[in-house]
Amino acid sequence: MADLFYTIASPSEAQYTDKRSKFLAFAYPVSTAEEAKARVAELQKRYYDARHVCWAYMLGSARDEFLSNDNGEPSGTAGKPILGQINSIGLTNVAVAVVRYFGGIKLGTSGLIVAYRTAARMALEAAETIERHDMARITFHFPYMSMNAAMKLTKDFEVDIVDRSFDNTCCLTLEIRADLASRLRDRISEIDGATISE
Repeated sequence: MADLFYTIASPSEAQYTDKRSKFLAFAYPVSTAEEAKARVAELQKRYYDARHVCWAYMLGSARDEFLSNDNGEPSGTAGKPILGQINSIGLTNVAVAVVRYFGGIKLGTSGLIVAYRTAARMALEAAETIERHDMARITFHFPYMSMNAAMKLTKDFEVDIVDRSFDNTCCLTLEIRADLASRLRDRISEIDGATISE
């Protein structure tokens, strides 16, 4: 199923040390680029005295929205290895940032790649991996007399009721797995007087 993906259940962290350089790695579940960047900004504020805060994120069930940043490290030595770990584990909707405190001994290009890769993997492996689906939201209006039919839908399908209002004309906003949305729309169209808001 195209809409199935794996992400992490909650934030996690890990620490890796190499030649007295300390690498603090953080992994976060995120759903937008803005959210990922906000997490990085929080870390940059919290670890303001660190030499580098390098990061990467991957978004969407198709895993086609991603970005990485070396934050002053030599090109390709930090962001790409972090992104590579997200990729190799097959995760998405995740952001990983690695904060580096320089220990006084240069690690070299290959040493940096190994350190950032290892720190990122440790943080991701510390997290619980969970299965998720793309979700769709459907809002529809219906007359009060069709209430039973509308509420039966919420039991027949695995949906979350996001919003509801019951009056002469009632309204429900439901969240459902994207791959089941067309079936739900078909069933809504069978309810007397129901109209789907696009």
